[in-house]
Amino acid sequence: MSIHPAHLLARPFPPIEHAFSQRDTQLYALGLGLGSEPLDAGQLRYVYEGKDGQSLRAVPTMVNVLAYPGFWAREPDTGITWQKLLHAEQEIQLHAPLPTSGRVKGTTRITGLWDKGEGKGAFLQQTREITDAETGQLLATVIQLSLLRGDGGFGEGGSGGAPPAPHAMPEGEPDYVCELPTPAQLALIYRLSGDLNPLHADPAVASAAGFQRPILHGMALMGVAAHAVLRTVLAYDDTHFSGMRVRFTAPAWPGDTLRTEMWVRGSTVSLRVTAVERGVVVLNNARVDLT
Repeated sequence: MSIHPAHLLARPFPPIEHAFSQRDTQLYALGLGLGSEPLDAGQLRYVYEGKDGQSLRAVPTMVNVLAYPGFWAREPDTGITWQKLLHAEQEIQLHAPLPTSGRVKGTTRITGLWDKGEGKGAFLQQTREITDAETGQLLATVIQLSLLRGDGGFGEGGSGGAPPAPHAMPEGEPDYVCELPTPAQLALIYRLSGDLNPLHADPAVASAAGFQRPILHGMALMGVAAHAVLRTVLAYDDTHFSGMRVRFTAPAWPGDTLRTEMWVRGSTVSLRVTAVERGVVVLNNARVDLT
């Protein structure tokens, strides 16, 4: 089955309700490596509820796992060659403070489809709005750009224009550099927040996909980069963190030391992340938006 652009752009997604607790919020932060320095009061804000039980904060990138629609590209009605799908970019926009527990609703739709040509693939953009299930308040918008490597050449019927251009990186030396080691079991912890793809846990599955070992979730990599900004630029004050956009350039491995270079220009922090031991840039053309 091949892609039918009009059908794919109009594909309906049932709303998803997601109840989560403080424990889920803490587990998500642990899956990014926060808490590795248990005497660091900044990190503790995201993994410990405090003596009063009310001091916990949510890492802003947790919106990536809330009301997530799953790997719907595998469904037969899409026509997508899902085995050749790559996650290219991820963006989050925060519209209100993220609660540490509660019930949210996620509404997903396809917001872009761009043909790169026969043999070159196509870009697909999906957008998810996350609202408070009780009040209806919009909490966050999550935008994902995927490269459909096996589905180019459909011609007309896609979106007009072009996919979003990559974030332009500043020139010169970074203003800040933060190195964060990741434990070897990080992907095994992160997957407990909802992404159970065996590529991140099963060595045989990873080998069949062409990797030496299970790789780190892209969303976990994004979260580690967010942690670097929280730690280095914001002194763990997430109230100034209003959005983030990243482009994935290579897989990260659990156990990598991740070096985040940061350029601060007004309300924008530009980012590049390198796996130090392997000298590989794993995330680039990235930014965090500040208020």
